[in-house]
Amino acid sequence: MPTVQDLARLLEAAAPLAYQESYDNAGLQCGDPQAEITGVLITLDCTPAVVAEALRRGCNVVVAHHPVIFRPLKRLIGANEVEQTIIAALKNDVAIYAAHTNLDNVRGGVNDKLAEKLGLTKTRVLAPQSGTLARLITYVPNRPEDQQADLADRVLAALYAAGAGQVGQYADCSFRTAGTGTFTPGVGTQPAIGTVNQPEIVPEVRLEVLLPLHRQAAVLRALRAAHPYEEVAYELIKLENVHTEVGAGLVGELPTALAPAAFRQLLKQQLLVPVVRHTAFEQDIKTVAICGGAGAFLIGAARAAGADAYVTGDVKYHEFFGAEGQLMLCDVGHFESEQFTSEVFQDLLTAGFGRTFAVLISETPTNPVQYDC
Repeated sequence: MPTVQDLARLLEAAAPLAYQESYDNAGLQCGDPQAEITGVLITLDCTPAVVAEALRRGCNVVVAHHPVIFRPLKRLIGANEVEQTIIAALKNDVAIYAAHTNLDNVRGGVNDKLAEKLGLTKTRVLAPQSGTLARLITYVPNRPEDQQADLADRVLAALYAAGAGQVGQYADCSFRTAGTGTFTPGVGTQPAIGTVNQPEIVPEVRLEVLLPLHRQAAVLRALRAAHPYEEVAYELIKLENVHTEVGAGLVGELPTALAPAAFRQLLKQQLLVPVVRHTAFEQDIKTVAICGGAGAFLIGAARAAGADAYVTGDVKYHEFFGAEGQLMLCDVGHFESEQFTSEVFQDLLTAGFGRTFAVLISETPTNPVQYDC
């Protein structure tokens, strides 16, 4: 049977922990990583009632969007709901796993599901992250007798398989430059080319690939395993380039433009919300920016992207002024904008583990905000 650790690896392959925001605490919150999974209960927020539901339905793992442990705990005495949740989970051997802003910041995550519900097409990341990429440079023999094409392709194939060479939607990306390498094998070496204590001048090809920083260790292992040299020369350079497939929010297009009132009605219908708080706007809505959760920090980015409407949650009174009459800022609620995250988890776990165990969506209400309409 798959273990809790297997579940963590699967979810972190889709939403790497390296992509979470600095303030976040995604990952395994509590539980034995080696425990075999009997069932998984999915929720937006994990509470004592959710843990009780998990036990009732035969699940020993809860997967939540919001971390239970968001700030350091100094004691576990049941003084508040966070402590009560952790105590209940530990007492009953229930593991809790959270994928939060890392799932917000990847394609196929929270915002893609929200875009799907609204029927948006041609989506792109609204605020791409920087500082998540590196460039790897290495050198492979380029002599005719070494069948250079085979050597270079073998090294590149290993790097690609380890996660390098992806640029946007393009895979297997690299750059090659012919050059000359020099070296003298020392005593005790076993050179692939040359003789101990004899200087060598070897035609080489310089290979360059991009890689996500969180894949650095795996890519370097693959490089060393595939490279013909005993000592592999390489350079790893951190880049400030933005990663176009990683970052906060999305922006996309509606199939047809809608009048503002019609667009708000679409939000109510598709997001199952009774109320939409919004700014005044008279133009038709075609380009839409979205961010699940508390997304007021992206209002300026939505304006800069040319959005006619920006849909998010948790917008404060003064933050509504940030629309500056250039778009319709729509607050549909924090829970409401993220409620379909459970479907993201369910899709990932079902695709990864099949029917090995039950993957259930929680029936326990966790939205603390209620509406009288």
